Amino acid sequence: MPMLKTGKAKGSEARLAKYGVFFVLPFLCVYAMFNLWPTLYTILLSFTDLKGFETKMHFIGGTNFAALVKDGNFWGAVINTFIMWGFNFAPQLGIALIFAVIFTDPGMNGLKGKNVFRAIFYLPNLLTAASVAILFRSLFAYPIGPINQFFTKIGIQAEVTRLNADNVQEVVKEAINFFRSPAWSRGIVSFIQWWMWCGQTLIMLMAGITSISPSLYESAVVDGATQSQQTWYITLPLLRPMMLFLLVTSIIGGMQLFEIPFLLTDMRGGPDYKIRTMVLYMYNTAFQGKNRYGYASAIAMGVFIITMFFSVLVFFFMQDRSEPKAKK
Repeated sequence: MPMLKTGKAKGSEARLAKYGVFFVLPFLCVYAMFNLWPTLYTILLSFTDLKGFETKMHFIGGTNFAALVKDGNFWGAVINTFIMWGFNFAPQLGIALIFAVIFTDPGMNGLKGKNVFRAIFYLPNLLTAASVAILFRSLFAYPIGPINQFFTKIGIQAEVTRLNADNVQEVVKEAINFFRSPAWSRGIVSFIQWWMWCGQTLIMLMAGITSISPSLYESAVVDGATQSQQTWYITLPLLRPMMLFLLVTSIIGGMQLFEIPFLLTDMRGGPDYKIRTMVLYMYNTAFQGKNRYGYASAIAMGVFIITMFFSVLVFFFMQDRSEPKAKK
């Protein structure tokens, strides 16, 4: 009898499994249509010379990739991407970590308004990148944007050399043209990315800290450890997996930076192409100018390879190797 019941149970599970296919099928169809097929088609295009309004493509092997390796514009975009990602992620992780430690401190449980501050801190993450880019373009507008008006009132202005009525050069002070300065433009893009994603990082770090066993902190208090020692020797080491996750996902997202640099200035990464990211360069190549779809697909593959390389590199070096090896 037990064997018969087991056989019947397995038979019913097999019949139910057939119905599960119908629930999974819609997702598989959508995934194949909007994710898998575009990916495979991009790989195919990267080995062709398709461009403009042409419908026929010719297989040219690795010509696009050979040109990509020698393309100074692409490597300039790679440098721009890493600079803006670095100036965004470093303060983002540091500030979020400080607030996460403060908000998860048991002594802060009675603080009024703590949950409201958390919500406000996370709020920018809910805004669309397009609306944020338009907002900051208005704030830093030249010459009468709100930021320029504030700077002018406190005496912060740019010094510019101009010719006067007597055709003599003189130094005059005027409003700062933020989006004509590569340094200011990069700084604004990095700040926007930090402002938008710091709340998300804070929530993830707080989740990681609250998952740490309270008994570890209780034992540390009994042993006479201070708050800073608990943070340094308990919180930070045990947050390593969460920080690894945040770093890898930040690299993946940072290498795909597009909307803010695209909408903030001239849609080509100005000034002097210093905020042109890899994905923005890919877009310019594919949909502006000569519409070189084949070469743009090769750029997309280059972005994928660079992202995967650094993600695997970070994952390898940040793995916890402190556990002793098992004895043979």
